[in-house]
Amino acid sequence: MTNRIPRRDQISVVIWNPTDVGCAPRDPDSGYGVAKPSGATIDSGPDGFRELALEKEEFERLTGGPLRLALDDIVSHPRLPEARRAYLDSFLGVYDGDPFMVRLLLQTGRFFVFHTAAVLEHSQDLSRRETWFTVSALKQHIAMLGFASGRQVDHLVKRLLAVGFLELRRIPADGRVRLLATTDKLRAHHSKWLAAHYVPLAVLYPQHDYTPVFSHDRGFHAAHCRACLPFTSAGARLMATIPDILLFFGHSAGPLIMSAVLKAAMDAGDPNAAVPYAEAGSRFGVSSTHVRVLMQSAQSAGLVRITGRGGRSIEILPRFWESHDRGMAIGMYLHDAVNVVAMREWAKRSGRDAKDLGNEGATSAAASRRSA
Repeated sequence: MTNRIPRRDQISVVIWNPTDVGCAPRDPDSGYGVAKPSGATIDSGPDGFRELALEKEEFERLTGGPLRLALDDIVSHPRLPEARRAYLDSFLGVYDGDPFMVRLLLQTGRFFVFHTAAVLEHSQDLSRRETWFTVSALKQHIAMLGFASGRQVDHLVKRLLAVGFLELRRIPADGRVRLLATTDKLRAHHSKWLAAHYVPLAVLYPQHDYTPVFSHDRGFHAAHCRACLPFTSAGARLMATIPDILLFFGHSAGPLIMSAVLKAAMDAGDPNAAVPYAEAGSRFGVSSTHVRVLMQSAQSAGLVRITGRGGRSIEILPRFWESHDRGMAIGMYLHDAVNVVAMREWAKRSGRDAKDLGNEGATSAAASRRSA
């Protein structure tokens, strides 16, 4: 049986407005809006990805030619479970043992402010006022994604300024305007986050060159951020097709909690094994109640079954594995397309031939993955 992938107009992202208390669901730990699918489900067969092909034309326009990866080929790749394990290990490695960073960034609204800051700064041209990286520009881009209100963006900017991720600077051309600027601290974390998301690509497609991502080359990182900007709208539409995963993204530490329970099931050697989830709260700096409520929501969505004495364990249901792998495949599809554009710009700026870079990447992929 095939459940239809929701059209864009069938997905609603509910934003919590502080002036409308009680009118919209919120993540209890953050107060930010939770992405809510409107009764939508993930397609369990290839027909769903045919619908996603609507984005293929846009991606090919942005990359300047045919895409080198197909979404359905990624999700049906025989080594996808190996790529999943490598991704879970890498992603958890970025945040494990750092609950401060988890609470600072890992919720949809907070993450997109962090990510969009990196993208907008590297995309600005000081000779063109409309590209300046200001709080107003940041609000405009976040509003397009629909994951945070203007007031929430103001709050997050103040928080990122306070912890040294952002700075405010005046420009000589107009002393009245204050531009935002990312710091080395933000850029270093963004580079680590980005490398973790390229690990599954390197596992499945070692013939492609992802070396600059794993070596944390600053010039390439800037080029990658610039290349991201035109893909923002298409990327958001692709995200809307995985409401099961957005369920976790809408909660503080949700992506890490999801990754941790999936990895625990993989480590058990049985996809149907009952795995404990309670310790995820202390591990990632959120309350046990928060984790329990998230698991109850996941059970209601048909992703897990709560089991064991006191309901302290879960069984991962097939739909959860399928949704996670589809979400991972969408991320790989998007990142590879951006990589094509970024590599082209980086090669041009560094005066190196793109073919030579590809040959170097084929021989150094394993070493690069270890350095991530």
